[in-house]
Amino acid sequence: MLNLKGKTIFITGASRGIGLAVAKRAAADGANIVIAAKTVEANPKLPGTIHSAAAEIEAAGGQALPLQCDIREEASVLAAVAEAVARFGGIDILVNNASAISLTPTAATPMKRFDLMFGVNVRGTYLCTQACLAELTKSAKAGRNPHVLNMSPPLNMKEHWFANHVAYTMAKYGMSECTLGHAGEFRPLGIGVNSLWPRTPIATAALQMIPGVDTALCRKPEIMADAAHLVLTSDARSTTGNFFIDEDLLRQHGITELDRYSVKPGTTNFLPDFFVD
Repeated sequence: MLNLKGKTIFITGASRGIGLAVAKRAAADGANIVIAAKTVEANPKLPGTIHSAAAEIEAAGGQALPLQCDIREEASVLAAVAEAVARFGGIDILVNNASAISLTPTAATPMKRFDLMFGVNVRGTYLCTQACLAELTKSAKAGRNPHVLNMSPPLNMKEHWFANHVAYTMAKYGMSECTLGHAGEFRPLGIGVNSLWPRTPIATAALQMIPGVDTALCRKPEIMADAAHLVLTSDARSTTGNFFIDEDLLRQHGITELDRYSVKPGTTNFLPDFFVD
């Protein structure tokens, strides 16, 4: 599988950042992109809407279906999946990219924020996977190489990855537990399930809202998009249950010139990302 031409890809949180970059990379192959995200009106602090994303995706060469969708709500997700199938005839790939973050200790994490992180990261990932499963199974039977890709970290059970932000770590690891479990559950169906995570922080609008982060020491979302493309074009039956790191995966495929992904070319002292020792 060398490209994603004609594939239909359902991407959560694709109105900006990593999700949009993954969408545009797939669109360059001629893929159909379902943009499942909440933002329909521009926000000066967090640019990007489902409609602006659709315009960028179509300019990149794909077809876009922008759908306002709250992945915490079952009815919203089921409606989005139904619209995607009505428009494109099925779903071949699901990218669970949407995520909520709060790097706060227990005393500073209101339960409303806790519930948001678990609602988006864990419930949203599980719900979208469940809702797309029937279509992914059809895709497998048709020989269309279906994948689920979760943007979540390797399961690194060391205290220091929990101590400073227990709620966020549990919520992100919940996504990774979906990878671990669904890879085993769906292997007989021929559906590949993997996780992808960056070695360095990725300069997105959301990251810029976190105090103290120097985005000059980060990489661009395109590194995740290119790594995701490698996963999504791999054989789903043999490539499953993996926790890929973007930089390592690119190097394994002979892509060693990574400076083009740097926010500031020539940077060598990147910030380390969470959960990767």
